[in-house]
Amino acid sequence: MIGRLLLTLSVALGLAACASTPPAYAPAAGTNSAGFSEQQIEANRYFVTYRAPNGADAALVQDYALLRAADLTLLNGREWFWVDRRGFDSAPSGGGASIGFGVGGATFGRRSATGVGVGVNFPIGAPAPARARSATLEIRFGQGPKPDEANAYDARSLSTSLRARLPGR
Repeated sequence: MIGRLLLTLSVALGLAACASTPPAYAPAAGTNSAGFSEQQIEANRYFVTYRAPNGADAALVQDYALLRAADLTLLNGREWFWVDRRGFDSAPSGGGASIGFGVGGATFGRRSATGVGVGVNFPIGAPAPARARSATLEIRFGQGPKPDEANAYDARSLSTSLRARLPGR
């Protein structure tokens, strides 16, 4: 009875440890650390990167990169920015088929047993969301009226809307 309770408790703790905590919106402590960073390429052009610890939902990682781009635009006294290029460093999502193989053995007094197992896993249900370790945007600050284009963002309204819905911002 106690063995079963300990097994159940250890499985529950293991699952709790695997639960992903949303990444925080904060500056990166180092080159490959979690958080945002930017690199100026020209007077009004930057690479903006957000890195997630152990990967995260790709859309969330991109939203954090967009939030940093909006903040950077406002810090530079501009009202809008344009995204020239987007890049992602994908993280494995663990959603594909897999094959497992195991060998085990046990001894019971004078008796022993050996087992061999093969398993195949085919995911059923909705696919896991795409995951990414980082998102990098190449942005440039705009002047004058913001173009009505999909790659042009109003920095203040984007920052406000993203901060209202993103965790850890």
